[in-house]
Amino acid sequence: MTIDNSQVIAALSHVDDPDLKKDLVTLKMIENIAVDGNKIFFDVVLTTPACPLKKEIRQACVDAIHQYIGSDVVVEINMTSRVTSRRKETDAMLKEVKNIIAVGSGKGGVGKSTVAVNLAISLAKSGSKVGLIDADIYGPSIPMMFGMIQERPKGFDKDGKTYVYPFEKFGIKVLSIGFFVDQSKALIWRGPMASMALRQLFTDAEWGALDYMVIDLPPGTGDIPLTLIQDFPLTGAIIVSTPQQVAIADVRKAADMFRNDKINIPILGLVENMSYFTPEESPDKKYHIFGEGGCKKFAEELSIPLLGQIPIVPAIAVSGDAGIPVSADGQSTVSEAFLKLAESVAQQIAISNSIREIFNP
Repeated sequence: MTIDNSQVIAALSHVDDPDLKKDLVTLKMIENIAVDGNKIFFDVVLTTPACPLKKEIRQACVDAIHQYIGSDVVVEINMTSRVTSRRKETDAMLKEVKNIIAVGSGKGGVGKSTVAVNLAISLAKSGSKVGLIDADIYGPSIPMMFGMIQERPKGFDKDGKTYVYPFEKFGIKVLSIGFFVDQSKALIWRGPMASMALRQLFTDAEWGALDYMVIDLPPGTGDIPLTLIQDFPLTGAIIVSTPQQVAIADVRKAADMFRNDKINIPILGLVENMSYFTPEESPDKKYHIFGEGGCKKFAEELSIPLLGQIPIVPAIAVSGDAGIPVSADGQSTVSEAFLKLAESVAQQIAISNSIREIFNP
């Protein structure tokens, strides 16, 4: 039997991307087809290296080749990725950054920074190029969480202006206002000064090419979040909450801010932090200390995904205080929860980019 490329394309046109609801050929996700006798080789180009459906898509391709060409055909697939973006070529600011993700909350104390840090590290572990900005001007926590309280970025001059190099640690690039100020003293800045400092973290740093930039917003809906939302081309926002109703009431305000007609930033989903506690001696039990189902109900109300449920684990706090985020070691069950969260976030970004491509070509 002689096989040609057109037969391969025809067979693979029956395989749909489960998220984007179109076939892989139409989505231009099939590349480098080669045929050698009864062996077929090709690349499947996913929308993110963190794709949670990688195995399912691979198997669907194999099944399609066997069904439409022959059951004795040997199929060798190279699963690769090219992160999608809706950035325009004319965008001057952070033009090499494909997707900018804001991580916010309506109140402090819900673990927003913990989620932002471990999400960024988990995205990088999946194979993506990732940056992290600590935009919590008045309460920067990332220098401590990265064990870099005394560190100061190196500067360089370009075109008569001074820029800085972001630090690189745990596979990501990172900057925080905490690297430039004395963290033992209160930062007494009015809104305009704080906003200007925030802009410099973006515009006066050599970020280079990134698939994802994760931004740890300050809590609430004040000057800093509004500056970021209005001045920078965000791909979408993630909202962090704990299960209890008092937290969800404040998170509702954050959701309203992102969905305001003048702002209109897509909410990629909700993350429930401190979701439950599981004792080491009883791994099958879950104790919902702060209540159960609150974030799921709220996500359904907003018609957004519940991206993940992160358990209460002492190791999260201990590792953060020690300067080694829990996702950096990758050995615990909670690091698996953050990896799954990264997959869900990358999945929602790909879906959001695809929808915006359809309606705003």
